[in-house]
Amino acid sequence: MQRLGDASKSGVYRTSRTDEILVATKGSALQVSCIDLAGAAGKAALIERISRALEFPRWFGGNWDALEDCLADLSWSKAGGHVLLIEGAAELPADERGMLVDVLAAAAAGWVDRKRPFFAVFLNGPAALPELYKSRR
Repeated sequence: MQRLGDASKSGVYRTSRTDEILVATKGSALQVSCIDLAGAAGKAALIERISRALEFPRWFGGNWDALEDCLADLSWSKAGGHVLLIEGAAELPADERGMLVDVLAAAAAGWVDRKRPFFAVFLNGPAALPELYKSRR
């Protein structure tokens, strides 16, 4: 929980297991949102799944800019921070996956400045992303 509660570590990560995250956040002020992108056909479906998981307001515009705006706002959520567990992203076209990572990284950077945790964690995500937890061997 210590890492996920540290807003200065907010960002976009990858992991091979979500159980540690779920255990670490249980009973905390962090809102954990599980987002399954498997089978999301196109940008609209991808963005819709994220907006549903985070209960975006009606004014949400359904495009990349609106997604970034809502992720940077989240004023409708009373959570002390956010952890997005994202599955199925490997099925997305590389350009959409890359854009999603960029939008999530921009949102996380904004939350660092506000000192509220925001973590987007891809299950079996791209190797270019840092691991959330180093494996203990």
